[in-house]
Amino acid sequence: MTEKKKLNLRDIIDLVAAKLLVLRRYSLIIFIVFVASLYGFLVFRISTLSNAQPSQDAVSSQVKKAKVPHIDESVVKQLQSLEDNSVNVKTLFNQARNNPFQ
Repeated sequence: MTEKKKLNLRDIIDLVAAKLLVLRRYSLIIFIVFVASLYGFLVFRISTLSNAQPSQDAVSSQVKKAKVPHIDESVVKQLQSLEDNSVNVKTLFNQARNNPFQ
């Protein structure tokens, strides 16, 4: 009859300790591979997400939300008449056209 070997807690601890000693030798390599794979995954995800195109439904919903600005014709005529009548206003409009961020 064959004798069954019983594993007790001490045998399991010794086995794990032996395996950890072997892994300790390669811990730097394992760490470098882990960091490189994490970095590669992040680069892959960033490139995937940066090249994603919006769907046509998303574009159309954003276009519907955008409001087209409307300027009243009377305001346009009044501004043009002020520009024609006043030299100061004319120079102000020219300066604003040449350098709008001043």
